[in-house]
Amino acid sequence: MRENIQIKEAVIEVGNLVLIPEKVIEIAHLLPKEQVIVDSDNASFIYLAENAESYTYIFLPEAIWASLKQAMAERLPVILKSGDKTLELSGIYEELTYLIDNIEGNGNYGEEFVAKVERMFIS
Repeated sequence: MRENIQIKEAVIEVGNLVLIPEKVIEIAHLLPKEQVIVDSDNASFIYLAENAESYTYIFLPEAIWASLKQAMAERLPVILKSGDKTLELSGIYEELTYLIDNIEGNGNYGEEFVAKVERMFIS
């Protein structure tokens, strides 16, 4: 069964963008998949992680995009932190850059989502 991790906050600290989930969850078993997809209906990018049995979706909602944009500009590592465990979301910037380029002006993602992405990441 697929797990979902909702990120509630993103803070830049000690040269990293630290992602804080809504609730503490076990992440020690997760490996970064280095792939990002979108949930245009809920205005989120989704980073994929995996374990031996399934994927875990790490939702990066619009509320943290400003921090994500700043971290991208500075090329800071992106770290998911839950309890005392961490997981680096490797490859995230390459994937986001590809998606943002693809989303720009592309109505297939829905006009509202495209406008939000363009406002935050392109203009």
